[in-house]
Amino acid sequence: MAMKSRPCVLGFLAMTFVDIIRGTMIAQQKLDDLRRLITESIRIQRGSTSQRVDYIDSGNVLADVGANQNHVIYGRRGCGKTLLLHESGDRLPDSTKRIYLNCEDFKQHTFPNVLIEILEAIFLELERNLSGWFGRKGTQREIIKGIREKLSKLREVPDTLDEHVTRSESALTMRARSLSMGGGVGDNKAAVAADLGKAYRVDATSGETSQFRRISQKQQDLDLGLPATKQKLREFFELSKRVKAIFIQIDDFYHLRLPDQPLVVDYVHRLCKDLPIYFKVATLRHSSSLFIERDGQPIGVQERHDFLPIDIDFTFENFDKTERQLQRIFHEYGRLVDISNEEMNSLFKGEGFRRLVVAGGGVPRDCLSIFLDAHTNAKEVTDGRIGKDTIRLLSLQTLEDRIKDLKKDSQANQQDELLQGIYAIREFCLESRTNAFVVEERELRDIPWFNALAYRLLDYRIIHAAASAFTHKTHPGTYRAFVIDVGTYGFWRKLEGKLNEIDVSEKDAKEKLRSAPWLREKELDDLRRKAPRHAESRLKEEPIEKSDRRS
Repeated sequence: MAMKSRPCVLGFLAMTFVDIIRGTMIAQQKLDDLRRLITESIRIQRGSTSQRVDYIDSGNVLADVGANQNHVIYGRRGCGKTLLLHESGDRLPDSTKRIYLNCEDFKQHTFPNVLIEILEAIFLELERNLSGWFGRKGTQREIIKGIREKLSKLREVPDTLDEHVTRSESALTMRARSLSMGGGVGDNKAAVAADLGKAYRVDATSGETSQFRRISQKQQDLDLGLPATKQKLREFFELSKRVKAIFIQIDDFYHLRLPDQPLVVDYVHRLCKDLPIYFKVATLRHSSSLFIERDGQPIGVQERHDFLPIDIDFTFENFDKTERQLQRIFHEYGRLVDISNEEMNSLFKGEGFRRLVVAGGGVPRDCLSIFLDAHTNAKEVTDGRIGKDTIRLLSLQTLEDRIKDLKKDSQANQQDELLQGIYAIREFCLESRTNAFVVEERELRDIPWFNALAYRLLDYRIIHAAASAFTHKTHPGTYRAFVIDVGTYGFWRKLEGKLNEIDVSEKDAKEKLRSAPWLREKELDDLRRKAPRHAESRLKEEPIEKSDRRS
């Protein structure tokens, strides 16, 4: 028995000696602390008692979002929007207070009740903090109490709906119609609807769209009562000697129903205007609609006019910058558990960390989540360090997690079309034997459904932006380049040598993208129409060889 165990002992001693020479030996307790810290802080929740990692500010974001100004914070899921709201709120001076609410609490609630519920949540939070923020002010309490009583009564008033079927159209076409320049995709200026008094309901099986007009006394009462409410709030602030401003932080705004979003933000903006109240909305850029027009009347908020945008996303368009940002985040986690930067770096080997950035789409939460699994797998099969192959083996699970997020965040009637779109784009890339494709800027701008599909999948981290406004080697015009998520192909070894993978981390990646295949709108439309009905299950299967597809 002793002889049998000797090679293992010698191997362990040799590995330990190498690690000591390298100065990379990390105590197991520190690694356990690191895993616990990442696990507990990977999703920021209000009221959590877990240790919170500081927001890593690569510019002046914290200072900007803490200014007395309206802001909309854009970033993909997992980029740190919630963390930014909380940390910026913690840094506010004593004379400025914040009220935080998460729109996931109001998911699927319909207008105008959803607006009433948001207002009730805001004024309830204000009432709860009256003594701590403002001191004992009976008059202020009566003002807030009066506003809340009116909202409570208004909420009980029933809505009357006059409903009639007007046409049939797909859910994604309806979504494309809804994109707006204030918070929609790219340069698309399509309105959410031709008439603000109309909303849309789509049957998930038939695609039949019902259009109905709300005959709502609630909405009229809210609008007519707004001047009086603002006057009460002016009196409220005049009585205050401590608090000079209030920030209303509205997180995950994209959870609200798309037709309702411009209506809600329009009212919040009007409520804040000419008062020391400022809104801070955090949302997905391409899943939000912040501005529409009805009969020439602007509804909602416009970028640069009514709010300043803050984009905290890091993409593959500047891979080095994205990699540096993520490295800073990992080093900060290490610092909190007494692991040095060198020790954190030693957890990866070769191109392991760069591959982690690629697999995570440059999104901090995804990269941290993959790291936890990769570290466990590496300990079981290698020397504990994370390499490219370890990341590759986890890529399919990462894709499945993103699809779960897509299904959680999107409307039920949109999910099949989004999944079929993923399948179609993957088919195009496999047929073209590459992980990258380019789209003409003109088509992306002028074709609403094409625009909607591309940028929704960008929001859900299924495809990733790699370059914009560049010229192609063989086609005229300007193009935007994307790469499909590594999880759509990286898991299968049978594609090795058969797929020309453009590595976005390489210095010559941009030059290679100029030769990537051109995905035209018509070709994508044909592919998605041919996509299987249950595209999600097919996305998890091994890709079929080109010769087998034809047979």
